[in-house]
Amino acid sequence: MSESSAATPNTANIPFYAEQGSECRLFTHAFEQRLPVLLKGPTGCGKTRFVEHMAARLGRPLITVSCHDDLSAADLVGRYLIGDGNTVWVDGPLARAVRCGAICYLDEVVEARKDTTVVLHPLADDRRVLPIERTGEHLQAPPEFMLVISYNPGYQNLLKNLKPSTRQRFVAMVFDYPRPEIEQRIIEAEAGADAALSQRLVKLAAALRRLTDQDLEETVSTRLLVVAARLIVSGLPELEACRAAIVDALTDDYETSAALDEVVQAVIGN
Repeated sequence: MSESSAATPNTANIPFYAEQGSECRLFTHAFEQRLPVLLKGPTGCGKTRFVEHMAARLGRPLITVSCHDDLSAADLVGRYLIGDGNTVWVDGPLARAVRCGAICYLDEVVEARKDTTVVLHPLADDRRVLPIERTGEHLQAPPEFMLVISYNPGYQNLLKNLKPSTRQRFVAMVFDYPRPEIEQRIIEAEAGADAALSQRLVKLAAALRRLTDQDLEETVSTRLLVVAARLIVSGLPELEACRAAIVDALTDDYETSAALDEVVQAVIGN
């Protein structure tokens, strides 16, 4: 979990984000209308960076929770803890966000335990209330509070999915890997790469993403391209950087790795 704040927007402190369409405008309208937002898209396509960017632009604190299999409703809302002989209530990140009017971002929310979505329902509709059963409180969210959740539809299955009753409470925004010219801008900005290097990496990404017969859970993300570019800019040979940051990060299977490596050789090796 991480927490950051920005009292007023300062362009110098706004994280870099290359807009792909009208997502910044849509997010701003949702914030002004006190509507929760659902971000859908593959791993490493920029969902988290987008939320960081928008929180800074809107001048709101951001509390981020990386959801996982063991994350429960109590982890989000809070619990009683014993210290120095006393029992003290300690707010969880969701309760803190409501109290201070922050943007609360639950990353990969479908990974959390099912009881967490029940807690989100009264916050994500017109009530905008967080009931805390253990203390008897009903926290009314201030106008500045915003709930944002994300998940990767590529990992969806019958056991890990958002119920319609949850999905229909949110304004949905669909993300994908950026267009080539935007992805090139991102690599140059994030890694300090020159145009020639960023073009080669974007060309490599296009070739790898065309592979549909490989047993990959995910294809190469913009994040991996940035990592490869940073290694190359630091002086590591391109082929070695691409193998470490892309090929070996995508798969543990020897045959799949060999097939991906052939693509890298064809695009980068020439």
